[in-house]
Amino acid sequence: MSQTVRFSLLGPVQVTTADGASRPLKGPKVNALLSLLLLNRGHVVDVETLIDELWEREPPRHAVSTVRTHVYHLRRFLAGHAGAGADEVLATRPPGYTAALDPDRVDTEVFTRLVDSGRRLLADGRNREAADAGLAALRTWQGRPLENVATGRLLRGHVRRLEELRIQAVEQRVEARMRLGEHRSLVPELRDLVAAHPLNEWFHARLIEALHLSGRRADALVAFLEVRAVLDEELGVAPSAELRALQHRVLAEDEPRAAERGARRGVLTAAP
Repeated sequence: MSQTVRFSLLGPVQVTTADGASRPLKGPKVNALLSLLLLNRGHVVDVETLIDELWEREPPRHAVSTVRTHVYHLRRFLAGHAGAGADEVLATRPPGYTAALDPDRVDTEVFTRLVDSGRRLLADGRNREAADAGLAALRTWQGRPLENVATGRLLRGHVRRLEELRIQAVEQRVEARMRLGEHRSLVPELRDLVAAHPLNEWFHARLIEALHLSGRRADALVAFLEVRAVLDEELGVAPSAELRALQHRVLAEDEPRAAERGARRGVLTAAP
């Protein structure tokens, strides 16, 4: 298979073909079929699983032959536009099919590897490299995963997993930059993050901490009051122990201690 062929799932599903052009696939079922095989790269996905994903509880009368037809059209597309042979991407492996290709050709695999690398770098205290790995991971995203696919049960699960990993990548990058003393420049980004994820207490805690370290004590206290109001209104709960401890330190005008920052490392460096 041509080394230039790449598959994108972190956004609209599309194939970057041998000539460097990004081409969408035609047909919602073909998109879903390719997505499920790529997200299970290296593993056989049986035909019954494909049928369940493509039609859930209402498969057509001739579902097996319809799946074979979709595979045929997908192979023709790849052979015509990606310079790939039939079995170079979609190999038949009873009782189903498998995506047989290098993981570097699939953006979800590149993203996952970068998140894992960032986690290890952060655990080793290599903060600049960890921040760079987090940024590289986030740049692989072009939108919501499988943006142009009508997802079934299995693909919805994959989308949720990828979105959770994206949050981890953001957290790792923020943590690395905080350790590097970049709290002042992080404030605008953290404001965007708490707006986009109002129930994520970790993001709120980092905003309060960044404001405090930037000498903005009043703003840090306002940020605490805002998250307390959100949690009470949306969930009827009080802020976490970490948030309350941050509030107390701001009120006492104590800067967060380095030892306490290091104690949080286990939250961000543990495997998901």
